[in-house]
Amino acid sequence: MPEPTSDDGRGPVAAFREALSRTRTSATLPFHRRDAGLVFVATSAAYLVLYLYALGHLAPGIGGFGVTIVDDAAARFFRPALGPFSFTPVASVRLGPVTYLFSFDTVLGAGVAGLVGLNVALTYLARTRPASCGIDGSSAGALAGLPALLSGTACCGPVVLIAVGVQASGALLTAFQFLLPAAVVLLLAGLVLVSRHVDPAAT
Repeated sequence: MPEPTSDDGRGPVAAFREALSRTRTSATLPFHRRDAGLVFVATSAAYLVLYLYALGHLAPGIGGFGVTIVDDAAARFFRPALGPFSFTPVASVRLGPVTYLFSFDTVLGAGVAGLVGLNVALTYLARTRPASCGIDGSSAGALAGLPALLSGTACCGPVVLIAVGVQASGALLTAFQFLLPAAVVLLLAGLVLVSRHVDPAAT
């Protein structure tokens, strides 16, 4: 039986490898230009700050400086708190007017923030210098920006409901637990879609 092929005659394995290669290429584009790199850093940092603030892990402090670590922090680091994607803080850092609670949520938030930053930085490149980066600017900008917009507050859905005092049903809260992985899938899909418009020779 012949191996199934894609529309252009390539096998699925070859097509998958090319998609990965193009995705790696497009993911490095923002770091080849200082302005795009600044967009990536600023967007990622802003998203992470908002993410931690929405979770309540970044809040006004009482002054002073210091670090407090809970007992058996390593064992508690991966302990769920309110749901499968919410974890118990294991350290408190007082930085004058700000108090920061460290947990595995910071690691998750940093990962999502990086994906958001890449999508926004690619959107910036597609709008400003598409030809020099090998990007088809006619559609790449929309493809890169859409996942970032759709995932904007997906990670913080349950926290937002609690903050505004909404009495959500159990089914709704259960649905919110899947928004974080959905956001990651959307952001990764955005990178893959934009990568299809990247010309490796031009980069």
